[in-house]
Amino acid sequence: MSRPPDRRTQILATAAELFASRGYHGVSVADLGAACGISGPALYKHFPSKQAVLAEMLVSISEELLQVGTQRAEAAPDPTTAISDLVDWHVDFALRHRPLIVVQDRDWESLPEEARERVRTLQREYVDLWAGQLRLRDPELDLPTARAMAHAAFGLINSTPHSGLLPDPEMHQVLHRMALGALS
Repeated sequence: MSRPPDRRTQILATAAELFASRGYHGVSVADLGAACGISGPALYKHFPSKQAVLAEMLVSISEELLQVGTQRAEAAPDPTTAISDLVDWHVDFALRHRPLIVVQDRDWESLPEEARERVRTLQREYVDLWAGQLRLRDPELDLPTARAMAHAAFGLINSTPHSGLLPDPEMHQVLHRMALGALS
């Protein structure tokens, strides 16, 4: 039996849904509190501001992508398997976190500068993780091309909020196959 999410986790998940559907600026602290079953001011027991909610939301997803991606790449017996495992992980993440993809894309400018820099650093490391595996698989590949390939695969996979027209298991297979094809 799984435990219910703690209040911070609930607030982050609810905020992701609200920000994705109405935009960061279209959601007040009172709206967010009400959706979580607490008063707006009670939200400040958990986060110092609405902007802090957005920052934690986007920094934590970037940390998770990099952490799990690194674990998958390190556990793989070869670069081809590592690339497939990275694609599988990212597709799974994208299908489970559609609202976060929308928020990251649309509300980036609302992030405080410090959080924006942290997310950029984590994203560069994540891109380089993929690029490194692509270059191990194909030593003739230069770093800028490998990075461009990784970004293109992310674009394909992160289209899930708009392209997820199939049930998730089928969509996972389609995106996995397409992303591997794009990376070959």
